[in-house]
Order: sequence, then C-alpha cells, then structure tokens
Amino acid sequence: MKIRQKISLTYLPYWRVMADIVNYNIVSAILFAAINFVLKQIGYFLIRSAGRVAVTTGDPEFFYKTWQGPLLVIIAIVTLFLYVAFDLNAQIIYASKLLNNKPDLLQSIKEGLYSIPKFFTIDGLGIVLYIALIAPLLSFGLSISLTENFYIPNFIYSVIVDNTLYHILYYLFLLIFLILGVVNIFTIHGVLLSGLKSNKADDESRAIMRKNWKDFLKQNFLFVLASVLAQLGSVLFVGIIPGIFLIIFKDRLPRPGMIGIFLLLICVVIIAVLNLFNRTFYIIRMTQLYYRYRGEEKPLIRRRSKKAMVMTFIRVLLVVVMVGLVSFILDEHFDEILGKDVETKLVAHRAGGSEAPENTVKGIEKAIELGAYGAEIDIQRTKDGYYILNHDNNFARLCSSSAKPQDLTLEEVKQLTIKDPNFPDDPQEVATFEEILDACKGRIILFTELKGNTADEQMVDDAVRIIKEKGMEDEVVLISLKYNLIAYCEEKYPEMQTGYLTFASFGNTAELNCDFFGLEEEASTSTVIQSIHDADKQVMVWTVNNSSSQGHFIRSNADCIITDNVSQAIALTKELNERGRVEILMDLVLDILGVR
Repeated sequence: MKIRQKISLTYLPYWRVMADIVNYNIVSAILFAAINFVLKQIGYFLIRSAGRVAVTTGDPEFFYKTWQGPLLVIIAIVTLFLYVAFDLNAQIIYASKLLNNKPDLLQSIKEGLYSIPKFFTIDGLGIVLYIALIAPLLSFGLSISLTENFYIPNFIYSVIVDNTLYHILYYLFLLIFLILGVVNIFTIHGVLLSGLKSNKADDESRAIMRKNWKDFLKQNFLFVLASVLAQLGSVLFVGIIPGIFLIIFKDRLPRPGMIGIFLLLICVVIIAVLNLFNRTFYIIRMTQLYYRYRGEEKPLIRRRSKKAMVMTFIRVLLVVVMVGLVSFILDEHFDEILGKDVETKLVAHRAGGSEAPENTVKGIEKAIELGAYGAEIDIQRTKDGYYILNHDNNFARLCSSSAKPQDLTLEEVKQLTIKDPNFPDDPQEVATFEEILDACKGRIILFTELKGNTADEQMVDDAVRIIKEKGMEDEVVLISLKYNLIAYCEEKYPEMQTGYLTFASFGNTAELNCDFFGLEEEASTSTVIQSIHDADKQVMVWTVNNSSSQGHFIRSNADCIITDNVSQAIALTKELNERGRVEILMDLVLDILGVR
C-alpha cells in the first residue's frame, strides 16, 4: 500500500496537470511565434540590405565588415534571451504556481519576460550560455528547445575521436561541466522564485546540493526510470499486446492492415506526447525539489474540473479520429506513398572513404568498384602552381611530414609517400588533380573540394581550366566551405556545377547561387531539404557514417550522402529496398520520433 500511495502522490499528479501544460504550450507558442516572426523579419531585412540572401558559416565577413552583421548578432542574443524567458523561466514560474495550486498562465509568461534583466550580469550570461550550449551536449539539466539539438559538427567530432588526447580532454570537459551543472542546477530557481541575485543564487544552489546530492541523484534516477517505464508501457499496451491479438485474429478482422497501422501510429503519438512533455515534467519536478530542499514541501495537487476533463476527452477524440483517417489513407495507398524504392546516391568521402587509402587514385578505383555514384576529393596548390590531393593543412598525418602543400614543389610532393593509418601496409603516392580526373573520366562523378590556405579565385580558374582540358565539365562538381569562391565560379563559369558546404545558415539559404548544398547531418531536416528542392537545387548530406544515420538519410529526400562507409551504405540500400510493409512502417516511426 505504501508503494501504491507513493506512486499516487508522486507521479499520478503529473497526468492531472497535462491539460494545464497543453494550454501553456499552446498560448506561449502562439505569443512567442509572433515575437519570433517579427525578429526574423528584421533579421531578413538586415541580410537583404547588405546585398545578401542569407548569411552562413562560409560568410564570416558579414559579421565584421558590414554594419548589419553586429545588429544581427544583437537580434540573435535577444532571441536567445527570449527563448530562455518563454521556454524556461516562464515554465519554472508556472511550475511554482502549479505547486501552489494557483496556476496563472498569462501571469507566468509575463513574469518570465520581466525576468530577462535579472540575467544581464556576467553570472547571468554564463547561466544562459550554459543552458543554451552546454546542457544539450550533456543531455542533462535545464535547457531550451531552440538549442536542444545543438551538437559538435561531425567533421570536428571526428578529429576529437581520432586523437586520444583530444578525446580524453573532451570527456574531461563534459565531466567538469556536468558537475558544474549539477551543483548549480537550482541557480535559476533562486533567481526566479526567491528573488536572489545570480551570484547569491549560485551560492544557495551549491549549499543545497552539498546537503542533498544523494537524494537529488536518486530523484533524477527515479524520474528517468518513470519516463522510460511510461514509454515502455505505451509500447506494450498500445502496440505489442494489440499487435499480437491482431496477428492471431487477423483473418477474422476487417481491414487488419489499417488496424495495424492505426495501433502503430497511436503508439507513436503517445510516445511523442510523452517526449514533448518530459522536459516540462522535469521542470516541475526540479521546482518541487527546490522547495523541498529549502524546507518548503509542496506536493503537486491539482483537481481537475469537469470542463477540463471534457476538453481533454475532446482533444483525445480528435487525435484518434485524425490518426484513424491517416491510417485509412496509408492502407489504401501504401505502395504509392511509402512503398517506393530508395534512390539516394552515394558519394565516397576522400576518394574511397574508409575502403582504401584516402585521396588517392586507388581510392577512386575502389569507389568505382563498389558502384558509388561519386567520389569526393580535396585539392590544394603547390608552391609551383600544381594541384595535388591532401585534406589537412600539412602532410603530417598521412606522410609523416610537417610540410604544407603550398611550401613544396610538385617534385618535392611526389617524393612523399602516403601511409594511411587505416592501410599501413599499402603505401601510395600523392596524386595530382590530373591523375584523379583521368581515373574518373566516364566512370564516376567527382566532387572536388577547394581546400586549404590556397583555396582562392586562382584555384577556381585553374581547376576549371584543367577540367575543361580533360573535357569533363559534366563530370565534376566544384565544392567549397567558402561561399565567395562558389559565387565567383557561378558568375564566371556558369556552365560548371558547384556545391556549397555549410553547417549553419540564416535567411533564404536556397537562393544562394550554387547547384548543390552540402549540409551537415543535423541541419538536413526534411523541411530544409524540400525548400532547397523547391529552388531546383540538390542536397548532399555529409559525412554520414554510422548505419542508423545512413538508413535515415537513404530513406530521406536527400539527393546524395557523402560517406566513408560506402559498402555499408550499399548493403543498407539493398536491405531497404527489400523491406516489407511492417519494416517500412517501423522505419517511418523511427523517423517521426527522431530515432537514428
């Protein structure tokens, strides 16, 4: 009985406040969307007034060579503080009012906005930056939806993973900030609920954690356990058990396919709702613990009115009807909507990916042998004006030489030997751009990245000249992280195909002058990809290496993916094209839930 009472007092009240949370999310989302729309329009105006259609990671000069750049930074900071105010501060205040059984939605939002000046201090700025940038990396603590998917780009993370010292320092960095996050987790509560200055709130939070850290860790473990059990329970009672029943009695049921789709989608909706509310539930729980540790126990007691119960029932009914309609349409037109073969093209990273020594003729041969659509390489200019393949700023990693390409002549470069760490017994010579073109001609598309300190307009001119001498204008795509080079190439050589590599942008990105957009994984959402397709341009996602990410992007509407693991991607493509209905639906579910 004690366990039952504890569950009833601790966890069931969260379900009773779900309607309150829904109302809060709807109202705050509408209000913030209006404010955010105005700020975005101001940002777009600044970009257009600077003669640009978008600002990206490849255009850093915008921020220090134009008067619009600093203003856009200010707007970004204002937006960040507004997200904190709406997405966190107001929710903590609303959680406090719920715990006091006096929920006032609009007043909570108003107080959240008024709280912004309290964080205009050094400590306050540190709190905001921690919430926005560090908490998402740790997947722990209080955060905001704006940056919940913040991550270290793969091309940086791969460098960290490949270097033991960097790897150790990275995890040490995470551990230090995790400890800081734990000991200061109640700082924001102290500022908002107790009216403390940010530095005093820091002191209070640390004092609280010194006395209560064991219980805090226990309560966090129980919260995570409850969240996992709720999701598992949803899968079991809404998905698995009815699914087994469906399999046993499918011959006696009308439209078993539609019923199966319906059950699966209902399960997805429940899990999605749980995930949506999980952060709000966590804020309520942390607020409850804050009061408890200060000696002010505040149980969550919320009695539901008949009106609230009726509204909840109507909402649930509407969701069920909509899911039923979607299930009927999917069942009727399954092959037409979801049964198409996947056609995403594969591009081998650094010539042959991890299947052969990087940036070598042998790598190109391997990519062709595997049946890749394309191969990506990196070119740099030598001291005497020739172009050779090398990814890094020097030859240290592959050739055990600290020399840089621009400091050596072609003859000196040719004396070096590539010993790829993944292929130590397969030495290769450093290839020239011409040698690679000869290996590719008529066999594979070559994505040529203009790389390093010598990536300039001369490199564009020389690369185009060499490509035209080989008669390969339609077989090469010139790509770069520097948008000015892509824009130069498009203006001077419109007959050439170009690709712009970026991992962050703001504005009408699809209007940038190029044929391909190379997007980092997290930036490659279906909405972004569709907007680029609407501008009649193509999307390549880089660098997609693990099997779950490959499966996701092969199924997506991306045109091609750049990967080190071509064989794995080819095998996955074959498997995906041999899926049955159940497997296709499960993959759809994983995509909807964002699991990859």
